Amino acid sequence: MCVAVRDSCAPVLLCRGLSWPDSLDCDRFPADEDMCLASLSKEYKHIHKELPKPICQTCPAVEEFFTQKRVLDVFCANNFAMASGTALIYDDEMTSYKLLWDNPECDIEVPERLLSSYEQLKHYHLVERCVHVPVREGTEEEIMLVHSSEYLEVVKSTQTMNEEELRRVSENYDAVYFHPNTYRCAKLAVGATLQLVDSVMSGKVRNGMALVRPPGHHSQRNAANGFCVFNNVAIAAQYAKRRYGLQRILIVDWDVHHGQGIQYVFEEDPSVLYYSWHRYEHQQFWPLLRESDYDAVGQGKGKGFNLNVPWNKVGMGNSEYLAAFFHVLLPVAFEFVPELILVSSGYDSGIGDPEGQMNATPECFAHLTHFLMQLANGRLCAVLEGGYHLKSLSESVCMTVKTLLRDPLPQISGEMAPCLSAVESIQNVRAAHKPYWKCLMYEEATPLHDLSTKSQQMMEAELIQTSTHPTAEQAAGTTSSEEAIKTDRFLESHMKKILCPVPPVKTAAAIVSKAYAHLLPISVQVEMEMNAQELKTLVSGFDAELVKEEKALLSLQNVVAVLDKILKKKVCNGIAESSVASVSTTFALKHCFDFGLQRVLCIVVGDMDLELNLDDGKILLMNICQKQQTEKTNSKYHISLNWKEDSERNNFFCAVLGFILPVAYSYQPDLMIIVIGPNSSLGVNGISLLTCLLQGLATSGILVVIQDTEIKLVQSVAKALSGVSTPDFGAYAPASQENVLEIKRLRDQLQQEWKMLRCSVRDWISGS
Repeated sequence: MCVAVRDSCAPVLLCRGLSWPDSLDCDRFPADEDMCLASLSKEYKHIHKELPKPICQTCPAVEEFFTQKRVLDVFCANNFAMASGTALIYDDEMTSYKLLWDNPECDIEVPERLLSSYEQLKHYHLVERCVHVPVREGTEEEIMLVHSSEYLEVVKSTQTMNEEELRRVSENYDAVYFHPNTYRCAKLAVGATLQLVDSVMSGKVRNGMALVRPPGHHSQRNAANGFCVFNNVAIAAQYAKRRYGLQRILIVDWDVHHGQGIQYVFEEDPSVLYYSWHRYEHQQFWPLLRESDYDAVGQGKGKGFNLNVPWNKVGMGNSEYLAAFFHVLLPVAFEFVPELILVSSGYDSGIGDPEGQMNATPECFAHLTHFLMQLANGRLCAVLEGGYHLKSLSESVCMTVKTLLRDPLPQISGEMAPCLSAVESIQNVRAAHKPYWKCLMYEEATPLHDLSTKSQQMMEAELIQTSTHPTAEQAAGTTSSEEAIKTDRFLESHMKKILCPVPPVKTAAAIVSKAYAHLLPISVQVEMEMNAQELKTLVSGFDAELVKEEKALLSLQNVVAVLDKILKKKVCNGIAESSVASVSTTFALKHCFDFGLQRVLCIVVGDMDLELNLDDGKILLMNICQKQQTEKTNSKYHISLNWKEDSERNNFFCAVLGFILPVAYSYQPDLMIIVIGPNSSLGVNGISLLTCLLQGLATSGILVVIQDTEIKLVQSVAKALSGVSTPDFGAYAPASQENVLEIKRLRDQLQQEWKMLRCSVRDWISGS
């Protein structure tokens, strides 16, 4: 049946520039399986696109048997269009409980956390752009996927308790309070999370966010903990495994507290990869657990599937968070190949939060979300956890939702240079997980025990014992309101600076073979020819001889047509076909600087010589080639990466994550130009990966210039730029030792200039 459906409907996808999804590979179905597709309810009626009707047989509904068949059901019901849209799940009934007595430990967990986030989403007109999914209660059976029946009965009993009884029950747990409405709200939080999972897995939407309360990641099988009642994300992972037969789920917990509840549930389970960064301070920060450190890697079959990044000092910000993604999470996650991503979205790791005392600004969460969206075919469910500075929380929630909606990302602020303590933690995690992941098998660094923050912590402890004056932390309570106001003012100004209008068109394309235009995704705008005289006038100022060459003029016409719209913010990004890519690229760079840009990142894939002035730092030229260019010496603004591609699988993850992204984020370009020249050292999968991951920079401003047109490459790049779906990056392959040594060689040469390359203390010291 699968083969029949594929053969009938794959051409419909192909005409829209989409390939048959790997997740629906017919080899995953038994050869003798003769079932028809079951009919679906109106719940999944397609609302976003109208594609030609597929030729499908009408079959009677049958009993469901295979998980992948469920996906096929939805796929067929949606006229074989790919999932699109972002779900937003919210119900103000979850604000109906609050603390009824005086408890300084719990008084920051307030209903306004949800209200302010939702109001800010409305302020940015994001609510109306999302798909609204109704909230339901989680069932007792669903809750008991993680929690015991005895604990469930305790929580249920709080509905009829008076204040004194509620207080006594709350005192049985750590940092928890109960209210008569807590049980109802906790069930809604579970149900909302599962509604989001269902919406994403069914194909109704591609991704989404659930604004829920109470949070969940601290709660355990038999205990509430840290404001958390039921473990929403852990329940969602168990539910997704059971209902959809998923074998690999990634949970990313960017809350500032360790989600020990999630860790306990999955520490022996290799089907769930759990990643958490958290304030740790050598076990001196709540929840004060030894198992929150980097060497808690999982147990039994789950060894290697628990990634803890402990922050041993406050003040971590954008560069530290990105460095942890580049050098720890993303390499492992791409190797893991998750089928679904669940994000425990706690924003107490953001600037101004009284719990976290960290410095990450809201746009940082946009960039983190963008990277995660490149995994699991974009199936991502973000679920609210902590966040106690209302302005910081609400702006960060909005940045996350904007990114899920595929808006251009704002430029990330601050110096891109992770601190020593962060690099120490990154080194320790990489060393601890070296035995379990191929991406780390050539890691040379060993665990550090004499950490820079330990001696500082001892000195501060001695100072507290001998001093009669309060420490900065002790005095913080008297100035917390002043700090909150200061953060409010900063964020008000900061958000105005970084937010920019969304261009009306995401992607433009100018290709010579207009006959191929119908093979591009529907959303890609195909550019028409420029006015000939206008083009000649523009080009003559660059090189009068080019005006006489019709072939060169046509190539320049394609590049200028797209570049002009990018520079004028009429489109975000684009593709241009050029038969003389070197000339077109040189002209494009000049045009950028004439327009007023200050920094352009130019990545050339293949053999191509560009005569450029690289002394002033306005251009960072990176050449990815097969052969070592011995006559050229790497410098700060001219880097040659010699890369040997795996003929069957994609081994380029190591280069993009471990080198190209750190350098690019250190440089912070205003625009990026990716040039695909002759003898390209990368295949379609590697180029697609590079294009997708770089879109976080330059407000997604990328121009891809392709010299030797290959329709499969053009389609894949168009898909990557337009975001209609996540391109196929190919099967993961670890980098060879030769390629790893090439990355190490370049890192040793350039980490002093590009500090995001640092992933070990040796790197940090040699680069200082």
